Amino acid sequence: MQFELTEALINDILFAMEDQDGEFLVDTQTGVVVNQNDEDFEEEAEEDQPMDRYIGLPEWESADGFRLMERFAAGLRNPPVRMELTAALNQGKGVFRAFKDILGRYPEAEKLWFARKEREMKRQIIRWYNSLREEWGLARIGGEPEDTADLMLEDFRFREPEENDAAAKEELHRFCVGEYQKYAAENSIAGIGLEEDSSAAESGAGPDVGLVAETGGGEFAGYISAVHKGPALHINALEVRAEYRGLGIGEALLSRLLEKAAHDAEELTAQEPISRITIDLPAGTEGFSRVLLRSAFTPYTTRYCVTLPVI
Repeated sequence: MQFELTEALINDILFAMEDQDGEFLVDTQTGVVVNQNDEDFEEEAEEDQPMDRYIGLPEWESADGFRLMERFAAGLRNPPVRMELTAALNQGKGVFRAFKDILGRYPEAEKLWFARKEREMKRQIIRWYNSLREEWGLARIGGEPEDTADLMLEDFRFREPEENDAAAKEELHRFCVGEYQKYAAENSIAGIGLEEDSSAAESGAGPDVGLVAETGGGEFAGYISAVHKGPALHINALEVRAEYRGLGIGEALLSRLLEKAAHDAEELTAQEPISRITIDLPAGTEGFSRVLLRSAFTPYTTRYCVTLPVI
């Protein structure tokens, strides 16, 4: 029997799919989810109600949840959280609890997980409903769930920098310099580049252009800053706190800076309009080049260095 897949029914199905102990069906006459173990359902069944009015829910077992957890962990662009989640999935017993506990320490990654999980489960529901509509001789419906990356960025605010951001920016920069120095030492790279790129921001004069990303609760999450070099605007810092990486914040900061430069080019400098924007990528951050290429950047130079032995 036909029924309409309403938003309320989708939410009820999602809740029932999560319950691995219950046995649920959709009542096509009322458009609600019923539990076969409820007394009311058993009474109706005994009253010779036509059982074809009930349809089983889309399948979602613990194995489906585990495979989704594996895909989520593998695709997470935050290395520390990804490593912890992967280790939890490989520990054998208590996988689901360990996975949940780790995400509890990283609220933004946890939000991303819940959004991803809901999106995948809604896809399963729509596929299930479309298979029913094909049996009924009806056209398939669309309704693709929202992209989780867009949902996550809604939780962040991007604004002009303020004086009281200085301490948070300095702390984040010191952390990023430490990360780079560790990477340079492990890979026998001369420790140059990152400090030089941010020297203008630390000189006391301050950058000409900048933006800050913060959480909905007002917590500092990252920033971008740039200085003028003739007709060029050089991005000398683009840094995001470790717990917020992999959520698209860096790309969002870059995109908003490009928009700001394009819209306010004449106001940004009294000398000559901005004709180009440049950015250097320290070793170990080359993966961000994909974001730059999507934003129409093109590489124009590559710096190499060699560490000479001490005589």
